[in-house]
Amino acid sequence: MNRIKQKLQEDKKILSIYFTAGYPNLNDTVKIIQDLEKNGVDLIEIGLPFSDPLADGPTIQESSTAALKNGMHTALLFEQLKDIRKTVSIPLILMGYFNPVLQYGVEAFCQKCEEIGIDGLILPDLPLDVYQDEYESIFKKHGLINIFLITPQTSDARIKAIDDASEGFIYMVSSASTTGAKEGFSEEQAAYFERIAAMDLNYPQIVGFGISNVDTFQQATKKAKGAIIGSAFIKHVTQNGVDRIAEFVHQIR
Repeated sequence: MNRIKQKLQEDKKILSIYFTAGYPNLNDTVKIIQDLEKNGVDLIEIGLPFSDPLADGPTIQESSTAALKNGMHTALLFEQLKDIRKTVSIPLILMGYFNPVLQYGVEAFCQKCEEIGIDGLILPDLPLDVYQDEYESIFKKHGLINIFLITPQTSDARIKAIDDASEGFIYMVSSASTTGAKEGFSEEQAAYFERIAAMDLNYPQIVGFGISNVDTFQQATKKAKGAIIGSAFIKHVTQNGVDRIAEFVHQIR
């Protein structure tokens, strides 16, 4: 069974951490992954840096720009991760924009993911219908779960279509703004969380955007299976380097 599906069966709230590959230093990727697992993170999203990250807030944009300047690229990331399954067992997801995947070659990219032990992909700019028409068979051939995003503006009909097409979890974007750490959620966002919970979808939701500390993690997971922290973690490694990852994780739970 795919590791994402296995993890979602556990009776716990999922803590997922996003970081940008090749940041803060080019060769930090494997150490960050290993330390996150060692300190109890359930799932890791490895960001593929991209030159035009439109959906990302300033913190992730800056880390992406720095990673590219460091020399990170798709082939190098695959090289860095080639032995990751010798030391890491939790689910690993690559997250990024579709253009680098297209440039690498979708079939070749998915095959490489399978060889390394990547469990899923999050490609926010790959439309559902295009995925289903052109790429779903390739993803499934290589055992990859494609994670779809919903937002407060997504219609009920669209959400149900995404739920029907899903296999692992649904990435529940908490707001219509770009990524970034926030101090808390608004009444409007709380109503959105309630609305999605009331839909009784087949697949669990993991909330992203705006989770930065134990309070926002707990708020986000009242109705959802888990939450994703990205910008706050990247700020932590920017300020403290990669030797104090335990400190960050343990303040969340």
